[in-house]
Amino acid sequence: MNKSTLEKLHYYKLKEIIKGYCVSGLGKALIDKLEPSDNMKIVEQRLEETSEGRRLLDASYHIPLEGIFDVVPLIEKIDKGASLDPSELVMISNFLRGCRKVKLFVKDKEGYARTLRSYGENITDLSYIEEEINNSIKGSAVDSNASKELKKIRRHIDICEGKIKERLEKFLKNSTNKEYIQDSFISQRNGRYTIPIKAAFKNQVQGAIIETSTKGSTVFIEPNIITKYTTELATLKIEESIEEYRILSTITEMIYERMRDLKINIEVISEYDMIWAKAKYSREINAIKPKINNHGYIKIVRGRYPLIKDVVPLDFEIGEDYRSLIITGPNAGGKTVVLKTVGLLTLAAQSGFHIGAKEGTEISLFNKIFVDIGDDQSVENALSTFSSHVKNLAQILKESNKSTLLLFDEIGSGTEPNEGAALAISLLEEFYHKGCITIASTHYGEIKNFSKEHPDFENAAMEFKKDTLEPLYKLSIGKSGDSNALYISRKMGIDDKVIEKARKYIDSKEYNYDLVKESKVSKKKIQKNTIEYTSYSIGDKVSLLDNNREAIVYKEINELNNITVFYDDKFIEVNYKRLKLEIKAEELYPEGYDLNQIFISYKERKLERDIERGSKKALKKIRKEHFAN
Repeated sequence: MNKSTLEKLHYYKLKEIIKGYCVSGLGKALIDKLEPSDNMKIVEQRLEETSEGRRLLDASYHIPLEGIFDVVPLIEKIDKGASLDPSELVMISNFLRGCRKVKLFVKDKEGYARTLRSYGENITDLSYIEEEINNSIKGSAVDSNASKELKKIRRHIDICEGKIKERLEKFLKNSTNKEYIQDSFISQRNGRYTIPIKAAFKNQVQGAIIETSTKGSTVFIEPNIITKYTTELATLKIEESIEEYRILSTITEMIYERMRDLKINIEVISEYDMIWAKAKYSREINAIKPKINNHGYIKIVRGRYPLIKDVVPLDFEIGEDYRSLIITGPNAGGKTVVLKTVGLLTLAAQSGFHIGAKEGTEISLFNKIFVDIGDDQSVENALSTFSSHVKNLAQILKESNKSTLLLFDEIGSGTEPNEGAALAISLLEEFYHKGCITIASTHYGEIKNFSKEHPDFENAAMEFKKDTLEPLYKLSIGKSGDSNALYISRKMGIDDKVIEKARKYIDSKEYNYDLVKESKVSKKKIQKNTIEYTSYSIGDKVSLLDNNREAIVYKEINELNNITVFYDDKFIEVNYKRLKLEIKAEELYPEGYDLNQIFISYKERKLERDIERGSKKALKKIRKEHFAN
């Protein structure tokens, strides 16, 4: 199933809700992997599993899953050749006990849950491993009774520690040592038996300093009188560790030998955890098992969108008398929720979830579900809202087939209405010919009219209160949505005659251009006063109206209506309205005359000619002026 579809229809959010009813990570992991299926046999089995769990719940039975943990990481550890520690073996024991209890629980539940009972037959009773763990591990440590050798070693340890304590007690009671001792008690530091001695007398007591207090006033010394026994104790502790490891390895090996059976147990318990979560969710929302088909027929009776509390129930049908439904209605009236409800309930059913609806509900299975809901505008790709929708529709068009459910929100929107409606109708036709089941919302009357005339299309409308204009979030199939814009306009005081004329134009597109037979108002001829101005050319002789002085045009009129003129040995800009033409350039100068001579002084012209012929004097003059500057 298309991942974008699952995200837009909030399928993953629904799964998170159901995961919340799982007892262990085993069921949650299975729900994470779960995807909608279009296989009738698989979906029927999934739904029946949920129904059986629901029947057990309704009969006040509870599968004994409490205390079961996710032991998959422990199995992976064993697979890698590592031994489990005591606490990990306890988890395995608890899991095996849980498997045994579940197997026993479902054994006599054939009347309620035939399928779930059959799953229990696949659970292998590994109680002998469970007993071995319980006999060998107490709390989070290996028990002394796990082996005769371990029991013997620990007895020697107890004897050795007793001798150490006996000699240290004598040391504490010796009056000679009383001056050195900081506190009269035996302290264990870093696994060694010590006596707290005043720092000032640390050299007076023969032994090894094991630790010093934070303030430095006390040192913890292991007296030499117990060295013999501490050496013996260290050896015994090593022997103890070796024997504990041997015991843990032996039990781990027992588990490894039954690894295949254990993995099957994990799979079955995971299934039970997931099914039980689905059953609890079903009871929580008072859901039903829908009837299913694979020919595109959907009938929803009082269906509820799973992610909204107190939602208005939906009655919906498509796929029998019509295969395309066009939904109209006011903004925020619930059109998008209708699309999402149909889509999410379909995905839920195909996943084996019961759905919030009434009996009589039937859901079709689809190989593909595509949606075009919301604004997928991509800033990164500089795509407009319309472009992103069209790109999405183009991809959907390529991948759709006769087992496809299409959900389009405001199809064709985001562009010029006529083009958008025409494109939408063309697309809807193409999807129809491909055999898709299509549900589309729109504001375009052209699409609504097309649907009305098409034999396999149907219209539907979202209702709203006429008096308050509040949406009712209720869908009426077979009803063409009235334009709430016209209704609102009437409520706001627009004359009924205007409203009816607008309605007529909407329906027929026949506009009355002969509205006035005889003009009641004489049209006044307005004489346009155009400002005429002379076209000025370079070289024209003009007068400046501000001072009645003469100038020569250097640049023609620009976008600001200013003309550049040569006046008083400099160039100035003057608005064309402040000039008066005296003599045109063609009357002043012979044909081919170099007008630049007018604007450049004799000295400048002579210097240019000298440079052109390579005059050393001229070049010297330029260099001199350059360095002077």
